[in-house]
Amino acid sequence: MTTHMLTFDVEEFYQVEAARRAGVSPQMWAVYDSRLDVGLDSICELLDAADVRATFFILGEVARRRGDWVKRLAAAGHEIASHGMTHTMLTQLSPEAAAAELRDSKALLEELSGEAVLGFRAPTFSINHTNAWAIDALADAGYAYDSSIFPVRHDRYGVPDAPRGAFRCVGPEGGAVLEIPPLTRRVCGMTMPMGGGGYFRLVPLWWFASAIKAAARRNDPAMLYFHPWEFDADQPELPGLSGLRRWRHRVGLAKNAKKLLKLLTKFSFGPVRDQLDGLKQTDVDFTL
Repeated sequence: MTTHMLTFDVEEFYQVEAARRAGVSPQMWAVYDSRLDVGLDSICELLDAADVRATFFILGEVARRRGDWVKRLAAAGHEIASHGMTHTMLTQLSPEAAAAELRDSKALLEELSGEAVLGFRAPTFSINHTNAWAIDALADAGYAYDSSIFPVRHDRYGVPDAPRGAFRCVGPEGGAVLEIPPLTRRVCGMTMPMGGGGYFRLVPLWWFASAIKAAARRNDPAMLYFHPWEFDADQPELPGLSGLRRWRHRVGLAKNAKKLLKLLTKFSFGPVRDQLDGLKQTDVDFTL
């Protein structure tokens, strides 16, 4: 049986890119009460019930305020990985500022967890052809793998010509990391995003499960991702979040925990680190 990769991007509900675009700047974060315990407690209950370990890509600003959660997750056997420091898309940072976030978040998480941090995921999957230097920066910072390149077309992110399975991603200066894209599926000649988040909350469970089965048939363990705020249906409404942005953020929240639990009973899941040896055998190179 294929073991798939289960991951969580740990950020507060008010730190998401949709909130920033709606006017909730980092300077306003202190106004909001933390809801992290609600989502992470729910997630940990689900994982304990299914006896599953996962990878948690933790935001540096969250780790600074809630280092207790980094320690708790590591002690429970989960993998700790980096989600950057400020949840600023890497496309909006200079190479110098991005490199600093990569180094600082890795060092902070390693100090708190007592373990080497191997993986990184950029906020909003924000590595693409316009900031290919990020791959060199990841290699320089000592990361073993990345999961920031989504091989789809989207209004915020995506590298449509990137491979769908794990590949060796090479930057313009020759730096390289193992890239593990989120789950996708080919439908009528198009690559559809299926990795998790709003896609999981929106589509029927059977359709999502069929995408995981298709990945297993290709010998590609599926990379799935979720967020703590997606398991907190009672989170406050964010000001300025309306229309499509509000719908993307809130659709399916009330049913998400039950839906994920069903998925955990259908497939085998584990942290990314347990799959690295096999994934590193890829012979697919892609120069960003």
